[in-house]
Amino acid sequence: MTRPTTVVIGGGILGLATARELSLRGHAVTVLEKEDRWAAHQTGHNSNVVHAGLYYAPGSEKARMSVAGNRSIVAYARERGVPVSVCGKLVVATSESELPALRVLASRAEANGVPARMISPDEARSYEPHVSCVAALHVESTGIIDFPAICAALVADLSDADLRLSTPALGIRSNASGVEVATGREVLRADNLVNCAGLHSDRIARMAGLTPRARIVPFRGEYYELRPSRASLVQGLIYPVPDATLPFLGVHLTRMLDGSVHAGPNAVLALRREGYTWRDFSAQDVLETATFPGTWKLARKYAYPIGLDEVLRSLSKRRFAASLAKLVPEIVEDDIVRSGSGVRAQALLPDGSMVQDFLIEAAPRQVHVLNAPSPAATCALEIGKHIADQVTV
Repeated sequence: MTRPTTVVIGGGILGLATARELSLRGHAVTVLEKEDRWAAHQTGHNSNVVHAGLYYAPGSEKARMSVAGNRSIVAYARERGVPVSVCGKLVVATSESELPALRVLASRAEANGVPARMISPDEARSYEPHVSCVAALHVESTGIIDFPAICAALVADLSDADLRLSTPALGIRSNASGVEVATGREVLRADNLVNCAGLHSDRIARMAGLTPRARIVPFRGEYYELRPSRASLVQGLIYPVPDATLPFLGVHLTRMLDGSVHAGPNAVLALRREGYTWRDFSAQDVLETATFPGTWKLARKYAYPIGLDEVLRSLSKRRFAASLAKLVPEIVEDDIVRSGSGVRAQALLPDGSMVQDFLIEAAPRQVHVLNAPSPAATCALEIGKHIADQVTV
């Protein structure tokens, strides 16, 4: 019997996890990655947090897959010898006004099956001696992992697959018998196409003949880190109570596997889909963002004061440090130094609303992942299974 053939576009953690799952199910898989290395963008620039699943609406794909993904990605890491630490985290209310939202998070955690409990300020300081709060939510199953190393393990698992770096998809044609993908060197023919292109997923979908209902709008998240001499101020992970209307979790503190402490990220509109600094600019990307109606509707809703505050924090180390000091008052401006940044592929609808859940659209012989920001890395093995279920040939 002939093995079904599938081309996966995108060599981040989702593309590789999906390729692995399809390979396990008997597919002959080809993975196309336009960069010269795996995990080059979102996967390689995130905070390496294994999320527990408490933030997401009960019954949503994010909630379901986060809880399952937390278990499966940790088990996979331990099986494959990838560094991982299930250290737990604190979500802290720094004022009485934040307590109702913290209680909502606690209820949501219970509904989603996430091990979490409300604790007093004294108990919070038993986990984080330098934290300031009026109450906290202790989330037991949150962890830290090396996601690029997970990708390396997935690549090793794909020894029978055709893995192609520096190979962008330049054209796609689909018909009743299969798909054709032009790479510039050749035309690949396969039974199925899976689009895990992240920051370019909507473009790949349009290239394949779809009209996706969401547009990718890139948001850059910038990080600082604590100087080594001040890393002892944070023992694990300390998060603020997030704004429930936004998909971003707010500036937080994360102790990494190597003992360094990362701080961030903020969230500012990027001027290029792979725009890791203010200097990174693409006229095409800015034009696409500026001419999309949803961008302006989003701006009218959030530009002031939320968006302005994010931009000012991006430009001011003092303001960034002040945000951290709300969580750990001993942190001052001189304690932090600039670190890396990442770009989040956020799907935006024409009405200006951000797509909150994972968005995966299927067409004959095609599956397109059109919104999979955080916690997608945590959920990668589960999303891979979900996608493989939709690949019918």
